[in-house]
Amino acid sequence: MTEHNAPLSLLQRLTNPFLRFLRERLDPYGRKPLPGIRLLTRMRFKDKINFGITSVVIFFGVLSAVLVSRVAVVTLLEENRDRGRSMAVNMASRAVDPLLAKDFLRLKNLVDEIERLSDYTLYAFIQDKNNDVLVHTFKRGFPVELIGANAPQENGVSIQLLDTGDKRIYDFAAPILIGDWTFGTVRLGVSQARVQAVQRRVLTTIVGVTAAVAAVAVLLGSIFSRNVAARINALRQSAEDVVRGNLDVQTGPRLYRNCWEIQQCGKTECPAYKDDRRRCWYLAGTLCPDCSPKSYPEKLQTCRECDVFVENMGDEIQSLAETFDVMALALKEHLEELQLTQADLERQQQLMKTILDVTPDLVSLQGTDLRYMAVNKAFCTYYHLNESDIVGRTDFDLFDEYVADGNYHEDMQILLSGHPMSKQELLQSGDQKRWFHIIKVPVYDNDEIIGLLLTARDITIIKQYQERLIHSQKMQDLGKLAGGVAHEINTPLGIVLGYAQLLIEDAPDGSQLSEDLKTIEKQTKVCKKIVADLLGFSRHIESSMETMDLNQSIEEVTSLVDHIFKQERVSIVTDFDPTVTPIVGDKDKLKQVWMNLLNNAFDAIGSDGSIFVGTKMCSHRRRVVISVADTGSGVSQEDINHIFDPFFTTKPAGEGTGLGLAVSFGIISDHKGRISAISPAPLDYIETSGDKHTSARPGPGTLFIVELPLTKEGLPDEECPEVTEVLSSKGDYSAGGLSWQR
Repeated sequence: MTEHNAPLSLLQRLTNPFLRFLRERLDPYGRKPLPGIRLLTRMRFKDKINFGITSVVIFFGVLSAVLVSRVAVVTLLEENRDRGRSMAVNMASRAVDPLLAKDFLRLKNLVDEIERLSDYTLYAFIQDKNNDVLVHTFKRGFPVELIGANAPQENGVSIQLLDTGDKRIYDFAAPILIGDWTFGTVRLGVSQARVQAVQRRVLTTIVGVTAAVAAVAVLLGSIFSRNVAARINALRQSAEDVVRGNLDVQTGPRLYRNCWEIQQCGKTECPAYKDDRRRCWYLAGTLCPDCSPKSYPEKLQTCRECDVFVENMGDEIQSLAETFDVMALALKEHLEELQLTQADLERQQQLMKTILDVTPDLVSLQGTDLRYMAVNKAFCTYYHLNESDIVGRTDFDLFDEYVADGNYHEDMQILLSGHPMSKQELLQSGDQKRWFHIIKVPVYDNDEIIGLLLTARDITIIKQYQERLIHSQKMQDLGKLAGGVAHEINTPLGIVLGYAQLLIEDAPDGSQLSEDLKTIEKQTKVCKKIVADLLGFSRHIESSMETMDLNQSIEEVTSLVDHIFKQERVSIVTDFDPTVTPIVGDKDKLKQVWMNLLNNAFDAIGSDGSIFVGTKMCSHRRRVVISVADTGSGVSQEDINHIFDPFFTTKPAGEGTGLGLAVSFGIISDHKGRISAISPAPLDYIETSGDKHTSARPGPGTLFIVELPLTKEGLPDEECPEVTEVLSSKGDYSAGGLSWQR
């Protein structure tokens, strides 16, 4: 039993150390290689294949040599035992007759014959029943140690393995039987040299064959590994090209015949037609009748029986290379699409930024933490900040605490409630105050508020028009009231003046009574003038509109007052634009305006000064601008807001009614024009009217600007650049009869 299981035990003894080696080279989890394994992993793929093939061939060659030699030895030993046993039994049966006849010659011939049967039979001798040696084959004397080395068994031949030091001998002892009686013993010695010689020949043959097989395997493995390594290196090179950004790689082999050549297809609209870089089974929408409309890899199931697939399909490395090429091309197409999309997004973003920067409205976007995410150019310009100074900050970083706190609570209420807000508010940036219509709306993304959008539109002009409308309505109501009052007191004043004049005629000249009556007459005339002004202010007399020469109208008024003004050393400087075209207007009413403006300028100067009067066509030639500037004391910022109000005057009591500018405002409005006032006057006007024509030091002065349309349609929508430039050069100004702070 032990002898038959010997090969299995030997295999286990050989493989167990190898398994222990693998277990020792890995950690308990089999994941952490030790230095020897790491060295193996760093070998080139070709060397790994050669090393693996050589190791496998040598391992199995050695294993085969050991196993085959072991099996051969066991088989030969068994054969030797069987052969020795049969020879001993045969020799015992043949020795019966000579032994009974005591024919020692025949016995001697018998043992010699047995010895000559095989080169591996070392000795043979016969013993009698007393174990005395009768004959033997030893030539140098019989070794007496063999006598007791072995004895036959009752039931058959006894086999003993004897070791002489230089040889191992199987000793066979067979009884010589006659019936049940034992008359002697036959001893036979067979050497193991034959078995050892056979074992050596087997080992030599196996080693030679193993070496030859290993050499052939290494050669074939080198050829195979070189091919595989070259293809893998091509894949690696392509991967490196892709990493460097080159997506035009070709890793898979060129086909001898493409799908349209195999199928003899002329469908040029097929996506696979003339595409020699991608296999047709990787493309969706091919037009072959048996092709699936699905894309890879679902499509591959229907392509396995296709002639194109059968002819062009390669091994796993080729499939990997082809898949890599498809991936690179698909990646290139996706990148090109992404680049186009990115360029389109950048264009849209730039277009949106341009639109937001061009719009005059203030636009900002805040996150849920109320930090500014984006602002437009108008927002930055109004607050005199750069975009980088605003983005990423909150109102507390940009504005004072009071304003920031109000904005914070207002914005948080919108974010929490989700309701937009609209309001009108007066905002201040430095010295600049403007009215804005502010709209704040929450920004949603998938029903979730992600920010707050603010738009603020400057409605200062609209507010000014509203105030102008209110002012006009107030003036109209005040005119009605003044007209009623004037009518009521005009008749009593006429009676008082009439009787006072009659009494003056009857009173002695130089008497106190005469002087008192003259005082009554004088003051009554003042009242009559006030009543006349009130009636003129309140009456809406239809203007007599006709074509007129504006320069001539102004020149007639200046000529009328020039002599009177010069008596107080006040000169009038005129600068009439000869290109001014005739306008449509009421000549008499406009003369009243010029007279009121000149009288106001003269009263503001008092003496020693100059008045500048000029006309100019606007650059777009759709309106004419009249300028009246003086070197007088000017108008304070508090009073300039009210100079066009009825009964408002800065003159001493009894020297003005406060209706001159109000009447002038009404006349200009009837002509669909606009009148504005600036104080102090711009420096160039003061220098023009003061330095060249008087030695007196000019005062701050006041500038009145009248804008009149050339037609009955009124002033055009375009503002006059010259007027805008003058108004923009001053911090405070009045226009259209209304004053505001810039």
